[in-house]
Amino acid sequence: MTEQSNTIISLREIKKSFGSTEVLHGIDLDVKAGSHTVIFGPSGSGKSTVLRTMNLLEKPDSGSIAFEGREYGPGLNGSSLEHGRPIELRRRVGMVFQQFNLFPHFSAIDNIAIPLASVSGMSKTEARERGAIELKKVGLLKWAGNYPSQLSGGQQQRVAIARALSMDPTLMLFDEPTSALDPELVGEVLAVMRSLAESGMTMVVVTHEMNFAKEIGDQHVFMEAGNIVVTGDSNFFENCTNERARQFIGSVL
Repeated sequence: MTEQSNTIISLREIKKSFGSTEVLHGIDLDVKAGSHTVIFGPSGSGKSTVLRTMNLLEKPDSGSIAFEGREYGPGLNGSSLEHGRPIELRRRVGMVFQQFNLFPHFSAIDNIAIPLASVSGMSKTEARERGAIELKKVGLLKWAGNYPSQLSGGQQQRVAIARALSMDPTLMLFDEPTSALDPELVGEVLAVMRSLAESGMTMVVVTHEMNFAKEIGDQHVFMEAGNIVVTGDSNFFENCTNERARQFIGSVL
C-alpha cells in the first residue's frame, strides 16, 4: 500500500476527565488516509477513551478533533474550521466494540439492514441487499437468517463489522474487537480485519494482539497513564528505543 500524505483525522490537546480524575492529559494524534494505526499499552492507559473521542462517544473536555476538514471537538482558539455535527461524524466513522452490540431479536442480515434503512433512508429491500453484500465480505452470507444466539462469538463480531461497513465509513475504529472472544475464535475476526487493511481502509485499532499489530500497523502508538509515550512506524517493534514501551512489548510478545 502506498501511504497517502493527507490526514483524515487530527486530535490536538485532547483532555478528558471522569469526575475529578483526568484520564487524557492532552493527546495529539494524526491519522493519515489509508493508514492503519494501532494503539496499545497497559490497562487503564486511556486507549479506548482516545478511540471513543474520535467519534464523540466520549466528548472531550477540551481540544480539537478535526475530521475531513471540519471541527467536531470543543476546538482551539484561532481555529478557522467549520464546526460539524456529531451525527455527521458518526455517519463517516464506523466503530466495532469489544461487545458485539447486536439486537438479539433481529437476524444477522436485519442487524445490518434495519439500522441502515433508518439512518440512510434506503428502502428495507435495498438495505437487505446491502446487508447481504457486507455479510458475504465477512464470510457469513450463509448465516444471514440466523439470530445472534445461533452464532458463535466470532461470527457475531463479524456481523458487527459488516454492520459498520454498510455505512461506507471513511474511517473504521476497533476497540479491542477480539478481547471478548474465546482464543480459537480470534483468528476469524483478525482475518476480516486483515482483509480490510489490505483493501486500503483507514483503521485505528486498540488491541492486545501484538503480533497482529506488528503485522498490519504502519503507525504504532504506545500509551500509559493518559499520555502518548511514544509513536513509531511499521518498524516500531524492531527499532523502538523507549524503555517502557520495550518492556511492555517484551511482556506481551
